[in-house]
Parts: sequence; C-alpha cells; structure tokens
Amino acid sequence: MPQDPNTHRDTRYARPSALGIVLSRAACGLAAALAGLLLAGCGGGGSSESASLPQTCSATDQKAWLASTMDDGYFWTASSPKVGPEPYADALAYLKALLYTGSDSRFPADRWSYTQASDAYSRFFTDGMTLGYGLAVAGLELSKDGSKPLYVRHVDPGSPAALAGIQRGDRVMQIAGRAASEVIAADDFTALTATAPGQTLALSTSRAGGAPSSSLLSAASYSLTPVTGTTVLLSPGGRKLGYIAVKDMISQALAPADAAFAQFKAAGVSDLMLDLRYNGGGLVSTGATLAGYVAGSRGAGLNYATLLFNDKHSASNTHVAFAVPGAALNLPRVFVLMGRRTCSASEQVINGLRGAGLNVVAIGETSCGKPVGFQPTSYCGTTYSLVNFESVNQVGTGRYFNGFAPTCAVAEDFTVAQASAADPLMAAAVGYADAGSCPAASSSPVLPATLRNDEPGERRGMFAR
Repeated sequence: MPQDPNTHRDTRYARPSALGIVLSRAACGLAAALAGLLLAGCGGGGSSESASLPQTCSATDQKAWLASTMDDGYFWTASSPKVGPEPYADALAYLKALLYTGSDSRFPADRWSYTQASDAYSRFFTDGMTLGYGLAVAGLELSKDGSKPLYVRHVDPGSPAALAGIQRGDRVMQIAGRAASEVIAADDFTALTATAPGQTLALSTSRAGGAPSSSLLSAASYSLTPVTGTTVLLSPGGRKLGYIAVKDMISQALAPADAAFAQFKAAGVSDLMLDLRYNGGGLVSTGATLAGYVAGSRGAGLNYATLLFNDKHSASNTHVAFAVPGAALNLPRVFVLMGRRTCSASEQVINGLRGAGLNVVAIGETSCGKPVGFQPTSYCGTTYSLVNFESVNQVGTGRYFNGFAPTCAVAEDFTVAQASAADPLMAAAVGYADAGSCPAASSSPVLPATLRNDEPGERRGMFAR
C-alpha cells in the first residue's frame, strides 16, 4: 500500500528478524546494555538509583550525573550541544541547555524529553493511577482565540470532576476565578493540573446554554480507566462494527481490551473502530498487544516495531513482535479515530499495523508526530524521560515527525458525546465502512499544534517496556 508522505523508510531495517523479540517488563537485557541510563526503565522509573552514580543530591552531583547520562544514552548525543554545567543553577536548567536543537536535517529539535516527579511516573505507569481533578478541556484547538467557547472534552470516570457531575460538552465559563476567555488568550491552563492531594479548583460551567453552575473540586488520586468505551453496532448498510476507545497505553488496559475483543470476535464484527483520539502514548508492549488484537495471524512472525538506539548502543536495537492474542480479529482493515493528541505509542500502533500490510483508515485530524521514545531513569526523586530511541515498523517506515495525515479529515464536535451517533468521527467511520470512501461532508485537514504539558489529560510517551 502507498506510504504516507510524512513517513520515512529506512531500508537498513526493511527485513529484520522474522521472529523478533517480544519486549516486556521482564525483559531488562536492554536496560543492562545501556547501564545506568536504562536501569530504572525496567523497574518503573520510580526508585532505582544506581550505586555507581554520585551519592548525594547536591546540584553539582545531579548535573554531573545528567551530563554522563546524556552523553551515553541520549538519542542525539552525537549532535547535541556540548556545554559545561557551571553556569546552570540546577539539573533542570542544565538539561534545557543539553537538548538537541535540530542541527541534523533528518530530525527536528527535541521537544519531547521531559522530567516529572518519580512518584507521579510510578503512580501512572505502574499503578495505573493519577493525581488530579480528572478534567480535560479542548483548549489546544482554540489557538489563543478567547472569543471562542471552551468545552470540557473528557472527564475521567471516578475522578473528582466526574463525582461533581461535570460532563463532556459542558462549557467552561471560569477557571480558578479567571474568565475562560482570559485563560484561552493567555494560553495558560496550568490551574487544571493539581500538584498535591486536597488542592482545590474553583470551576464555573454551563450545560446546553443553561445558567452557569459552580463547582469546587478537590484533587485526589484515583484509578485510571484506560479503556473508556466499547460497543458493537450495526451500520445503516448492515455491517457489524466493533468500537473500542483506549485512552492510556498502560498494562491496566489489557484486561478490558481482551474482554472487548472477545466480544467483537463472538459477535463476528466485520470492521473495527479503534478510538485513539486522546491517547498520548504509554508502553510499547501494550501497543504491541493492542495491535495484535487487530492484526491477529496477519502480524504473526512480523515485527510490530524496531527500536533503534544511538550509535553507542546500536547492538541493543530491539525487535518487538506483534502479540497474537486468542481473541484476535485478523482484520485486513481498521478505522483509527485520531487527532492532535494521538501521540507516540498510539501513533506506533498505526505505524506498526501499516507495516504489517493492514489498511489503516485514519479518521479525524493529523496526529502529533512523535516517532521517538524513552527508557526513563530516576535520580533524586525526579524521573528523566530523555529520548533514547526512534521506532520503525516491519518495513522500516518511521520518522513521521509531521504526524500521520488523516484519510478522512473530520473536525471533532466537543458538544456531543464521544462515540455517540452524533460524533462526527464515529459517523465518518461508519459511513466509510458502508460506502468505501470518505463522507462528502469531511472537513479540510487541520494541522496539529505543538503539544504542551499544561493542558491535563495528555500523557505523551513511548516507553520501552
């Protein structure tokens, strides 16, 4: 099938080992090969401080550790800035100076490496929990235009926002005492991100044009719901379609995904809608399993992905095989509902399936464009997710830094329920399944904006475990 014009085909990896290596949380050989940099990656990134590293958390020792780490395992170590630590007050300031700036024409500047508290990393990627209010808004789409309405786009089940009765489609009028128009114009959504349990957020919302109502949310830790919806439906043309929405690519998604695909298989679905519109990524192993449910025997013996490290660690390049679960559907085609928040490990699913020859019909907007990933490591309570590898598929396609363009460009409507009959992305997929082409009402493509960390509900990452 034709390759997306935004992709890169690297013929050095066009015929990798057929059997490959299934990457899992138990597979720490890769981490051993990359020594201290990768030590924490296989253990969850929260508590594995290496005895060989400096023994204090002084700014001097932290900066020394960071310089060594970046020089060894950072993907762009050969072309990143070489500066000493002396002018920088702490490790975070020093990190900004060390990040690759785009001097190699093959790669844009590093806008993905980041840090977070180690307990927050472990809470999310190991425990399947998060701390916050559970509220995500559609601020990214407004381009700082305060005259446009700000809508709630997602509420985590069981979160403080859900318990307060806030729903997708509610219009946000005020956030922490600031008018929504002011928040949008300032491009400042930081108030929606909680930093401690019990922190409060005052919110004013209105529903369907009604009078505003006030809520005072108190931040709490709650369990994630990585699979947010599943159903089997009949199209107007009589086709039976399965639908599953996966928001977080974490191990806790596997059990509900298995139940959903068992339902799809028993129902005899002829098409699948995989909703990744809010999936910012997660674990490579979870993505390989999810893709395996779709491809089934079509992916058997093929590489879902190959992870390519820097020249110092090319011997650690790793083939990740497609999983072949018992409830796999063996479909030749899949509809992926996506957008600017479809990122990293969720884009890897699209790339992996296309590499296995499946027809991936992308519905929505251009994805975020992140074909690189991390092996996080922790030091002094901070987890550093520094780009360590790029990912290519079975036929060597990768480097989709401009994102994947949609097959059918469709703008989202945040005032309707996700996956309802009125959802434009869902309706476009159903229409395509019947007609074999994009609906006539498909909108023109909308290019993605750069993802930022201050709008909650976006976990960007492709983590090699």
